[in-house]
Amino acid sequence: MHRKIKSCCSRSCHPPAGETAGRTGALFLLSLLLLLAACGGQRRQDGSLRIGVALYAQDDTFISSMSQDLEQLAQEAEKATGLKITLLISDSRSNQTVQMDQVDRFLDRGCDVLCVNLVDRTAAAVISDKAAAEGVPLIYFNRQPVAEDIQRWDQTYYVGASAPESGILQGQLVLDAWEQDRARWDRSGDGVLQYAMLEGEPGHQDALLRTEYSIKALTDGGVEVERLARDTANWNRAQAAARTQQWLEEFGGQIEVILSNNDDMALGAIDALNESGRPMEDWPLIVGVDATAPALEAVAAGQLYGTVLNDGRGQAQAMIDLALALYSGEDPAGAVDLTDERYIWLPYRPVTQKDLDQSQDP
Repeated sequence: MHRKIKSCCSRSCHPPAGETAGRTGALFLLSLLLLLAACGGQRRQDGSLRIGVALYAQDDTFISSMSQDLEQLAQEAEKATGLKITLLISDSRSNQTVQMDQVDRFLDRGCDVLCVNLVDRTAAAVISDKAAAEGVPLIYFNRQPVAEDIQRWDQTYYVGASAPESGILQGQLVLDAWEQDRARWDRSGDGVLQYAMLEGEPGHQDALLRTEYSIKALTDGGVEVERLARDTANWNRAQAAARTQQWLEEFGGQIEVILSNNDDMALGAIDALNESGRPMEDWPLIVGVDATAPALEAVAAGQLYGTVLNDGRGQAQAMIDLALALYSGEDPAGAVDLTDERYIWLPYRPVTQKDLDQSQDP
């Protein structure tokens, strides 16, 4: 006897509830597997590493140089490992909303690792949660989030350098010059160092700490200081030139030292001094931070007294090494020098004319 099979041609005819649930569950599972296959190196299984890199602003000289280092080091790692490495680099143009959209696109495109140079460090919590939801390792660099945001996702890391250290070394550059040739730099002859300070973005951690610790290094060294002027120039050369021009008009030769939170702003101060027509022997002592290529040229020319090497290439190498370890499922501590399990710190180094040869090989 054969069981009669009921025709199911009408829309009112449905499979039993259990069968429907089973099919729905199977479809859901299939969709989930397809989604996981599209995201992450281990999940995609196509033998390639995709790294999404979001820069706060590519027109920043230091960040632009670091971006170029990342591209070069990725190519070298590709040759050394035989693994195809694709860098997707985006410019957030100092706009956090734009950066959020870029992070979303990186995740949608199945990037295996995210590297984020934050526009606004307070946005780190949202970005960390996005990466955690997709199971994608996250490397912040150059702009440090608060510790709580690093801890939100257990595959979050930070690569950078200690801002207080850069301020201390910058202050020590000025202290050394002051002690070695006080007659030259103490133009007022009053034994007090009169200075102006060019600061980065308002509220930016590196700007605050470099400003604080550079002056602390001087006062701890026994130097009496007087601040004549301070203003933000947002890491920008043109803005710094405008600020310095105003100060030169207001204070003239009273400014003995200009401390700048980065090299681009220090170069802006030099632009203003060149524009003023003042002979270089009457310039204030100027120091910066980063040791960018244009800054090193200014050091060689005697326009910039010194800078502090921010090892962007070393940071880029650490990011590539860390990304490879995370992609391969290896212990990151075997690839990079970790502090507190989450942080990779690169040391700063002071650079003056006598150090130029060393600064070419960080």
